[in-house]
Amino acid sequence: MGSNRVEPGVPQRIQALLQHFRSPLPANGGNNSSQNQFKPTKRAAVLVCLFEGDDGNLRVILTKRASSLSTHSGEVALPGGKREEGDANDVETALREAKEEIGLDPSLVTVITLLEPFTTKYNMTVFPVVGVLSNKDAFIPVLNSAEVEAIFDAPLEMFLKNENRRAEEKDWMGEKYLVHYFEYEVENKKYLIWALTAAILIRAASVICQQRPEFLERRPKIWGGITENDMILLRHCSKQ
Repeated sequence: MGSNRVEPGVPQRIQALLQHFRSPLPANGGNNSSQNQFKPTKRAAVLVCLFEGDDGNLRVILTKRASSLSTHSGEVALPGGKREEGDANDVETALREAKEEIGLDPSLVTVITLLEPFTTKYNMTVFPVVGVLSNKDAFIPVLNSAEVEAIFDAPLEMFLKNENRRAEEKDWMGEKYLVHYFEYEVENKKYLIWALTAAILIRAASVICQQRPEFLERRPKIWGGITENDMILLRHCSKQ
């Protein structure tokens, strides 16, 4: 994991993040007792890797999974994957997978926080690890073609806005929830960011930008359930 020391020339937004999250992570890097209460049979970690764009706003690195993969082929995802026996913790899993998938050197990443885990319908519990790239130019992507078809980045605050977003109501085991879809176009290529990846990015944007989404999330219980913002929006709607 990268150093927490701020170097001269580090972009202003990144410096602010490093200072805000200056408390060190637990030495176990994501194996504290609150997370161990989940004890998932299948465990994975993803890297929410942020950097400052040319406009001074935060951006997040995303990938499009290879069309040859047996699961979630061609979908947009965060770098990451299943935890392996040799991984010491969730941070190590996320950084290792990012290096394997897109050639991201772990030494370039400063991990600043871990978000609460999200459990899928298939009993896979995913631990989001948030890190920053102080020097984006030092990262030269090398894609693992067996796993990744493309790499791109998107504005983090996009996942708090209603623009280019739609939602569909779903039902699972009698529980109704919303699946969010964000449409994004860059270099004449269109990407659809949805489901668990979208849910993680909404949460990451809320924490990092310290803003509430403009919309009702209505997450299923396995993704954390109703949020404080949802309760505020629902109370507002009931008064109209």
